Amino acid sequence: MGISLSGRSFLKLFDFTPEQIRYLLDLAKELKRLKSAGVAHRHLTGKNIVLLFEKTSTRTRCAFEVAAMDLGMGVTFLDPQSSQMGKKESIADTARVLGKMYDGIEYRGFSQTIVEDIARYAGIPVWNGLTDDFHPTQVLADLLTIEEKKGRLAGINFTFMGDARNNVANSLMIGCAKMGLHFTACAPKDLWPKQELIDKTKKIAAETGARLRFTEDIDEGAKNADVIYTDIWVSMGEKEEVWESRIKLLKKYQVNGALMKRAADKAIFMHCLPSFHDTNTTVGADIAQRFGITEMEVTDEVFESAQSVVFDEAENRMHTIKAVMYATLR
Repeated sequence: MGISLSGRSFLKLFDFTPEQIRYLLDLAKELKRLKSAGVAHRHLTGKNIVLLFEKTSTRTRCAFEVAAMDLGMGVTFLDPQSSQMGKKESIADTARVLGKMYDGIEYRGFSQTIVEDIARYAGIPVWNGLTDDFHPTQVLADLLTIEEKKGRLAGINFTFMGDARNNVANSLMIGCAKMGLHFTACAPKDLWPKQELIDKTKKIAAETGARLRFTEDIDEGAKNADVIYTDIWVSMGEKEEVWESRIKLLKKYQVNGALMKRAADKAIFMHCLPSFHDTNTTVGADIAQRFGITEMEVTDEVFESAQSVVFDEAENRMHTIKAVMYATLR
């Protein structure tokens, strides 16, 4: 009997089996092939979705909008100024209203509890576009990219450098465990994932053959890594005041040419974006002026190198999000 995810919400990777994740990745590959070949695939014509954004985004919004339009759906975008959710109207009431008008809801914001509550009350599929705890659609794109570049997932040595307890790192650890990649968090101990999350993920790894490793040592973290992944050092929503302490804490974990040389031959570099690899942003320029650092979590040399697959990774957000919407709405 084939896998069906019809009517399901996509809130965190813990909710899905390796076989179901495999199904979504294979579906994304097929939808990517159709788009590349210019073959129309408006399989969800007549359906409509709404995007609820409490945190801004480039890739997530564009990926959902283009993917939805490719599938023939209508799209409504609501930012915090465009709805009464949480202000004059409760989360539950908003979810029930939208559930009567739309076929699917995407939420990108702060608390994981909010997206869980929306899914509880809406009565239609809800997709997590990012919360403070998890970023599951990003990790589907990351897994697809690794498989495209390395030809496999199981047995790949994957290392996350930097703030390893943020939403992306949390979901990467779970995704790697589900799909049999060996996950290493290379970070200061204070920035490792929460122990309860590690314990839960270790149980999954024991079933799939994946290994989890946590180290503060750069050499140990980079050695034999097939994938080096990093993210910005201060996440959206964190206070401006943490920049100074975070730079001091994480500067030795910067992904630079010397670190990439410690990794395996033909290692690839990944980043969920945006990235502060130069001073061509207002934030980058401000940090350079205040702290004298012109490159942060990754150097421009690595970011622009042949090892970097960050823009293929960004494109794959669209294909994997399309797969999630199609699988849950078909």
